[in-house]
Amino acid sequence: MTSTVPQSAARTAGGSALQAVLLDMDGTLVDTEGFWWDAEVEVFGELGHRLDESWRDVVVGGPMSRSAGYLIEATGADITVAELSVLLNERFEARIADRVPLMPGAQRLLAELARNNVPAALVSASHRRVIDRIMASLGPENFVLSVAGDEVARTKPHPDPYLHAAGALGAHPSLCAVIEDTATGVAAAEAAGCRVVAVPSVAAIAPAPGRTVVSSLEDVDLAFLRRLITGMN
Repeated sequence: MTSTVPQSAARTAGGSALQAVLLDMDGTLVDTEGFWWDAEVEVFGELGHRLDESWRDVVVGGPMSRSAGYLIEATGADITVAELSVLLNERFEARIADRVPLMPGAQRLLAELARNNVPAALVSASHRRVIDRIMASLGPENFVLSVAGDEVARTKPHPDPYLHAAGALGAHPSLCAVIEDTATGVAAAEAAGCRVVAVPSVAAIAPAPGRTVVSSLEDVDLAFLRRLITGMN
């Protein structure tokens, strides 16, 4: 876990109840979910297997170990999870090159949070090596903290990554707004006790108590997130 949080308490959100905003990366801030699937299709093609498009909904948003394990079992490929993880990370990194496309509204939202001194954390199931590559496109100055999937004992859909982030920021999970694009990430955030904004990327996500579903980050701003916490939405 990489952090620039000072030893003092986390910054407050302009006097509102909102204490921090915790954001997923792939499919939420950067348009990379398709890159992951293309990498998986390509690697398995080289192993002599064809991936079924329906499997995409199963592996999206999950930790590498789960996605790799599922695809190995589904195809019967003769490769270990560890070996496949290395291949997929390498193939994905080759695809993103130096810059990755941001999701509509991502840059504006991050800038607004930073301008108003609202602590933001990047919380991803991707490995640290991938996060560090993508952070250059997102702007590391926009985040007080980042948590990678290979830095916690249990990653999404478990609550651990979000509990780690909230704790490191000195924030209470119930006063943190989480922005996610997959059911796996939403499950992790809700299990941690956070309020969730779901911005579905690959598969649909239904509204639920404590969860707001929007079609784009263009629909999300600081006022929206503050209302989410105070229950005024």
